[in-house]
Amino acid sequence: MPQKLSNSVLYLMAAGAGLVVANNYYNQPLLSLIAKDFGVSESEVSNIPLFTQLGYAFGLLFIIPLGDKLPRKKMVLTVFVLIVASLLGMALSPSLPILIVCGFLVGFSCVVPQVFVPMAAQLADDDNRGRAIGIVMSGLLIGILGSRFISGYIGEFFGWRSMYYIAAGMMLVYWVLLKWKLPELLPDFKGSYWQLMRSLFGYLRSENAVRLAAIRGGLGFAGFSAFWTTLVFLMEENFGYGSGITGTFGVLGIGGAVAATYIGKLSDQMNKNRLILFASLTMLLAWIIFEFSAFSIIGIIIGVLLMDMGLQSLHITNQNIIFSRNPEARNRINTIYMVGYFIGGALGTTTGAYAWEYFRWTGVASLGLFFTILIVIFHLSLRKKQSA
Repeated sequence: MPQKLSNSVLYLMAAGAGLVVANNYYNQPLLSLIAKDFGVSESEVSNIPLFTQLGYAFGLLFIIPLGDKLPRKKMVLTVFVLIVASLLGMALSPSLPILIVCGFLVGFSCVVPQVFVPMAAQLADDDNRGRAIGIVMSGLLIGILGSRFISGYIGEFFGWRSMYYIAAGMMLVYWVLLKWKLPELLPDFKGSYWQLMRSLFGYLRSENAVRLAAIRGGLGFAGFSAFWTTLVFLMEENFGYGSGITGTFGVLGIGGAVAATYIGKLSDQMNKNRLILFASLTMLLAWIIFEFSAFSIIGIIIGVLLMDMGLQSLHITNQNIIFSRNPEARNRINTIYMVGYFIGGALGTTTGAYAWEYFRWTGVASLGLFFTILIVIFHLSLRKKQSA
């Protein structure tokens, strides 16, 4: 008899999605502190978020497909061992290269939220799938945004290493809760690991909707990553603010994350192509505002709210589209989508750092505007190849 998704399990997964994914983003408000500690440049220290995002993409590619082959709960609890070890490695790193390697391992292991999203989609009924995805994604985005607020202040008052000791402790507590409450889901795939990985390319070739969703999501996250990688430098150079104030901007975006539950419900009812176009235009407006906000805190605040709401709407609608197809392979479908998503994030982190170094805030805002215009172009030109 199929298990039903209870609210307690759903909110446990949502909270865990936020806590685990936060580990990938604690570094961003701390970059100036780390650069000063190791005596390196802004572009050098930007390799920490870059390699963390690359690690996440590799974890999505090599770990998440196993959710279709291995018992889900056992797999999640095992991965948590690497999460704790890599966070302690960050806290103890004696040099920037070792810190970058540990950042890669943090990203590689902290892919657990991308197991929770297909689990929620599988356990929910068809009429509530968008709501379930929305709640888990709401927790995930709150974790991304709240992580910057928390790490900014902890870094400013206690040092950047303290954040990673605290994070390791939180992961141990959450492991206990998962062992107690998370249901076990048995796999559908019976083949070998090689056959599992080879099947990814089959879905990539055959599923137009997944390819288009990965392009849209990757470009949206590229702009998002460029913004958050460089915001700490803007705040310090143009406004004289430290990591604590920079992290506070993450709290503003939580409004967009809370809207995820509503967006998830809306994506169960509304034409998805229209919802994606609305989300893209919202992000476009945010980047236009950023263009004129190099010395305006109000402009940055408005832009953050619009950008986070637009990206969240785009992301949840993308996932509702792809999870409505191939229910026996939701982890592999999610792998394809999320690898594209985080490759986009790595692209945005790298190009954002160089845009800042050579053109300052105008370069970053123009880069984000370019990425968002590409979303609109790809969506309008390729949407007829998918049935939303």
